[in-house]
Amino acid sequence: MNETIQNTIDQWLGVISQTEFWWQIVILALAAAGALAVRSMMVRFAAEQKGEEIESRLRKMSRKGLDRIQFPISMLMVTMIGQAALNHLGIASPLLAVATPLLLSLAGIRIAIYMLRKGFAPSPLVKAWENLIATTMWLIVALHLLGWLPATLTALDSLAFTLGASRISLLLVLKLVLTVVFFWVLALWLANMIEQRIQRSEHFSSSVQVALAKFSKFFLLAIAMFIALDAAGIDLTALTVFSGALGVGLGFGLQRISSNFISGFILLFDRSIKPGDVITVRDKFGWVQELRARYIVVRDRDGVETLIPNENLITSEVINWSYTDPDVRMKIRVQISYNDDPEEAMRILVSCANASPRVQDDPVPQTRLIEFGDNGIVLELRIWILDPENGLGSVRSDVNLAIWRGFKAAGITIPYPQRDIHIKNGGNMLLAEGRSDIA
Repeated sequence: MNETIQNTIDQWLGVISQTEFWWQIVILALAAAGALAVRSMMVRFAAEQKGEEIESRLRKMSRKGLDRIQFPISMLMVTMIGQAALNHLGIASPLLAVATPLLLSLAGIRIAIYMLRKGFAPSPLVKAWENLIATTMWLIVALHLLGWLPATLTALDSLAFTLGASRISLLLVLKLVLTVVFFWVLALWLANMIEQRIQRSEHFSSSVQVALAKFSKFFLLAIAMFIALDAAGIDLTALTVFSGALGVGLGFGLQRISSNFISGFILLFDRSIKPGDVITVRDKFGWVQELRARYIVVRDRDGVETLIPNENLITSEVINWSYTDPDVRMKIRVQISYNDDPEEAMRILVSCANASPRVQDDPVPQTRLIEFGDNGIVLELRIWILDPENGLGSVRSDVNLAIWRGFKAAGITIPYPQRDIHIKNGGNMLLAEGRSDIA
């Protein structure tokens, strides 16, 4: 045991004592210094760009992506130049040969994680994918450095079975998974960039922006899937076998899903509902936060988000408070006693309309005498607001409180409900008006 350790130490001392080793160390040091210098220049350039308002979203995303791979790529370029120079001089460079795949792997891992984070929302699943990608790439590099990669690929390819005229191996399955994941993440990243670019455009309405973003996303995902299958060596003509099964699935199990999906595009293209609209669906009131492929997100005044399937918006009645005009008229009804003057009460109602700053002066508030009710005269105040997405309850509360104060100051009473109770006892009818002492 001691002899083995001593031999290993002697081998390392022999390597360190060689001039070729120190030449490689110098090249790696120069590569690291050059990468740090490039990074410093990029940081300085980024600081200057932050002061400019004209920096586009695409430039920001490109700069952040370059920041992640700048150090390993810069160091890799200097290392490869140094390795070529040493080979030209006839000097062996095994240390640089090891550093090259390590730097390539580091750059690949960083750019893959950056694209993954841009394509998906933060979640534990995304974190797990990041760890899986990093582990897979480092495992491939380790097998390459140990010289075991060709034998490993051969062993994976030998584990296969035949399905019709196709030979399916474990290596083919792994290639398919890796290529699908890569092109899928790439498509989501590109779709995210396109969506952000469309949202910043002033030439499209909000519904058209959502429609274009969704169409580009599904189009890119479909293209990515076909490219991944072709890159993995899968015969695309074999996919026609599954078209019948897919049709049956859409006809039965996926019928509602496909209906919601198609309904979502109908809502987008006819512009009946768009983000920011205030809607009422049955007993749900709120404003539209998002339009998704299968449902819309409606947020109410309590902060509760309700997911409503797109099909329900097509087949049921929907009240869109802001479809063509954001103005909304509110009606506030009150009752006064028959002993009070209704004209004076109507003047007080109009004066109380301005109790809330959200009530508009144009159209002017108006009052109407609706009916002569059982308990009193029914009056109605009609007011207009421009922002129903901020809720109706606060406006109603402010105006009602002002009405109560105005009526109290003017001596106008709001009548209590009145009932006449007729009690029959031995054929005699007694009339009781508000008495509780009658047996």
